[in-house]
Amino acid sequence: MRISLLRILGLLGLAFFSFLMIRLSLPYTAMRSDVNFLHTKQYVYHLRYWRFSFYAHVFTSCLVLVAGFTQFAPRLLVRRPRIHRWMGRAYLLTVVVVSGPAAFVMALYANGGLPARASFTLLAVLWMSYTAFAGYYAVRRRFHLHGAFMFRSYALTLSAITLRAYTYLIHLALLPFTPRDIYITTAWLSWVPNLLLAEFLIRRGWVEKIYRVPGKPNGGPAVHPPSQISH
Repeated sequence: MRISLLRILGLLGLAFFSFLMIRLSLPYTAMRSDVNFLHTKQYVYHLRYWRFSFYAHVFTSCLVLVAGFTQFAPRLLVRRPRIHRWMGRAYLLTVVVVSGPAAFVMALYANGGLPARASFTLLAVLWMSYTAFAGYYAVRRRFHLHGAFMFRSYALTLSAITLRAYTYLIHLALLPFTPRDIYITTAWLSWVPNLLLAEFLIRRGWVEKIYRVPGKPNGGPAVHPPSQISH
């Protein structure tokens, strides 16, 4: 019952935030430099590789959110394993080949100076690394490690949402922050708590609950039954 309620809440949350991300992304289809966030990036907008990275990152955000979420649906894994695998491949390739590298380029020019740039650069590197490890362990059929790294990867994917949530809350609370303070604060708040929560859930055995595999709850080597190893 508890898992079902969490699943329903997760689906509702995904639907809401996917809609929000689409709504935030639509203005950028105009491909103009005077749209929303781009007002703060006039000094780099003329760089072709930065523009490509920005639009690639923005326009793949919803795909990554939805494809990643399907990896935590036990019913889909059991009843439609092929869909689970194809959505997982879409998530892996999008993050490692498109969204991750684009995020890395954007991080080098992030607002907020060196502290914010350091945060977003580390975020991009960890995001790509955790996702690549998740794919690697899936291929090796070490499904507990695959699940643990998917928890970490998707926690970082959700930083796109938590970044905007914290920014909104800071403005709503009328905190005496300068724009630079906000950039720096949200740069770290957007993903560090997410990753800590993912590690907590891994250690609480949520990988086993979602992926239904035995193993150590701290992300250690899985102990598969003989039938799993033979296949």
